[in-house]
Amino acid sequence: MNIITDVRSAARKFVAATSREALRLAREALGSEAMVLTNRVVAEGVEIVAMAPEEMEQVAEHATAVASAAVPVPAPVLAVAGPTPASFATAENAATAAMPAPMPVPSMPAMPFAPSMPSRPAVPPLLQRAMPAAHALPIAPVAEAPAAATPHADPVLSELHSMRGMIEEQLATVVWNDRQRRDPMRGRLLRTLLGAGFSARLAKAMLEHLPANQSYAQGMAFVRSELVRTLPVMEDEDALLAQGGVYALMGPTGVGKTTTTAKLAARCVMRFGADKLALVTTDSYRIGAYEQLRIYGQILNVPVYAVKDATDLQLVLNDLRNKHMVLIDTVGMSQRDRAVSEQIAMLGSSPRPVKRLLLLNAASHGDTLNEVVHAYRHGASGNELAGCIFTKVDEATHPGALIDTVIRHRLPVHYVSSGQKVPENLAPADRAALVDSVFQAKAPSALFVPGESDLQDRPAAAEDASEVAQAQAETERLRLKYQQLIHAMAHDAQEVAWAAKALADADLGFDATRELWRMAADENVLHKTVLQSLKAHAWSEIATGCDRHVLALGGQLGLKSNEGGDAYGCESSLLLSDRDGQPLAAPNQWLSTAAAGTAAAAARRAGLRPLQWVAQQDFGKPVVHALPRLPAIEFMSELQARGLAWLARAPGSTAIVDTAGGRGTLARLELAFGEAHPVRFKGKPALQAEAHAEVLLRGEHGLPALRCVATRVMDPKSRKILAQNYLLSNIGSDVGAAQLAQWQAWAAQAEPCFRLIRQGLQLVGGMGELGDPHMMKRVLIAGQAGTTVWRLLHAEGEWAGRTRSLLSQLTGRRLRPDRAPSGNVLYEGVAKMFLLLEALGT
Repeated sequence: MNIITDVRSAARKFVAATSREALRLAREALGSEAMVLTNRVVAEGVEIVAMAPEEMEQVAEHATAVASAAVPVPAPVLAVAGPTPASFATAENAATAAMPAPMPVPSMPAMPFAPSMPSRPAVPPLLQRAMPAAHALPIAPVAEAPAAATPHADPVLSELHSMRGMIEEQLATVVWNDRQRRDPMRGRLLRTLLGAGFSARLAKAMLEHLPANQSYAQGMAFVRSELVRTLPVMEDEDALLAQGGVYALMGPTGVGKTTTTAKLAARCVMRFGADKLALVTTDSYRIGAYEQLRIYGQILNVPVYAVKDATDLQLVLNDLRNKHMVLIDTVGMSQRDRAVSEQIAMLGSSPRPVKRLLLLNAASHGDTLNEVVHAYRHGASGNELAGCIFTKVDEATHPGALIDTVIRHRLPVHYVSSGQKVPENLAPADRAALVDSVFQAKAPSALFVPGESDLQDRPAAAEDASEVAQAQAETERLRLKYQQLIHAMAHDAQEVAWAAKALADADLGFDATRELWRMAADENVLHKTVLQSLKAHAWSEIATGCDRHVLALGGQLGLKSNEGGDAYGCESSLLLSDRDGQPLAAPNQWLSTAAAGTAAAAARRAGLRPLQWVAQQDFGKPVVHALPRLPAIEFMSELQARGLAWLARAPGSTAIVDTAGGRGTLARLELAFGEAHPVRFKGKPALQAEAHAEVLLRGEHGLPALRCVATRVMDPKSRKILAQNYLLSNIGSDVGAAQLAQWQAWAAQAEPCFRLIRQGLQLVGGMGELGDPHMMKRVLIAGQAGTTVWRLLHAEGEWAGRTRSLLSQLTGRRLRPDRAPSGNVLYEGVAKMFLLLEALGT
């Protein structure tokens, strides 16, 4: 094996139009845990310099050896799990002193790439997730740190991967045949939708809700009603034209932008006259582009302007500010051209808002349409697409891909163009007409959509039961052989079994999480079933893990779908023990589509939905809502009206009135602190003292007096004040000030638990796209599994350290005795342990 000692020979550059694309190239070339050294903007776009993690470790070890030989002091150890560009610079200078210093560029903290998990068929958990990496097995004793084996040099692993593929194929066949036998009409409807151009994901999502025992005609009527219901269209053309404004028609080359611009201009002229309209073209590349639009303008008696860049566009639009409507015909370019983003930026830089309409070619393949929408969808400063226009509908043979694309991306359809005539062949979008056109036969036969005879797939009614039994027997035989291979590779399976027993006995919710993990792979289990299981688990945990109260914490995080990039906001509830602050359960999650316009409003009402839901539940003990920040007066009034107990951290600048009637702030309140007791502050020993008083918030609000608890953290030797915090609460005096302060501290410590949901989602199957019937189920499971991982992360004792080390080994990461594994690493290790336990039959 070649030992890398020079960063210059190991680091690689990746240049792309955007930082996201450059990161994707680095991930594909170097793996999901590649280390980013530097990033900067260059003439070609964004340049990222990155290294593979194993190469970085070699450089670090060599640098340490060189430094130790040169200077008799210990060399600093590089933290591979989370290095910064400065750390890499230290290793680089130590390894190659002659290397010239890089130019000062903006740096970005290095971070592992999030793994992307594709959707999987409904098969047992053993086959649902990837096997542990080759260098993670066989599992050595926890006290040792085995060197990573080369995956390509292990014939057993190659055989294992090959056999896994065969098992997946066999199981997929059995599942499909079984579903065909139970409901053959569903399979026929699925083939009809696929033949019309719909994606398999959207087709299956619609058929998930199809009632059983339906005829083909009833099934098609159900599919049609679902499509009509979900298809987004422009509701009122009159309102659109009356509103006016600047509209830019965008799209790939040859999609029909100039002709559609002329058609739309003709409709505007007929509506409010030629003097209220102007045409603009940015197409200075195509020969005759301006002349073609100018001819249309002469026919309509509408002025036409040509612009070259953003400055020209601003000047022209400023001159046309009195026009009711301005239509911009943009230059056509491939969706893969980096100039697309420049064109969108040019339109977004105009002081007059430019609404963008995307033209979609009905004759294009579905994947092409999806790629076009992704390229044109997002703009600078939140300038999203206002809608789309279907073109060349008369040429399409499988227009279902159009409907599928706009439903998935929630892109309203404004107009439908079906010919070259101006303006006759442009009409407002009609839901029913569009859906009906999908299922009209366009050709006597479909050459590129296989039928039953092409797939050699007999109808389910004619299936031979003996063939199904034979396939199941073959699957079982392969599963047993697969299990034997795992036993051979994991020769220290007793260590895995010991860790599983330790986790089950440690009261971390491990068994409940494992059962939920199984539900994630079962398509017959819906999110309502998971929600009921979570509520029952929460009741059980509270009964044994809480003394007199249960703490409820609400949190928010952003999520993105794996394929479409759709953004979601997730609100989560977390129940904590009033005994030790450990997260007991995450009984519910809420998803909403994220929108830039509502981000500020959502932040102001953060945690409202979890709070309302928890308040409606009966968990057997009083609930105390721990709020991350002091809510607004209206929110506090609502809590008071509902009789809910709460506490929240408050800034020292909060305006109050004390019991004596004096006005001031919390920071100026005269408080008598009690006796200090030892605590840990930022990982070091410290002393903490509490004080409390009753205060009234300043202003006309009608709220009663609140309890203020102040905590003062001091250095144990010098008694210097290190920190002083305040909280306000409406809880009575039956709970002491020290207890309130402790609850607030526990709530603050548990807030990072919400971020583990992202890692859990990737491991359990990802977010999916709009219409995925099991997306909510996966979010619920990821939230509850995060509580188990968090409790294991903070568990104490020899068994806990030993278990965490084993889980780190299962992920294939190199053990570092001076560095504890992160929550994401433990999450991945727990998922791989579930896989091993299923394979080992324990």
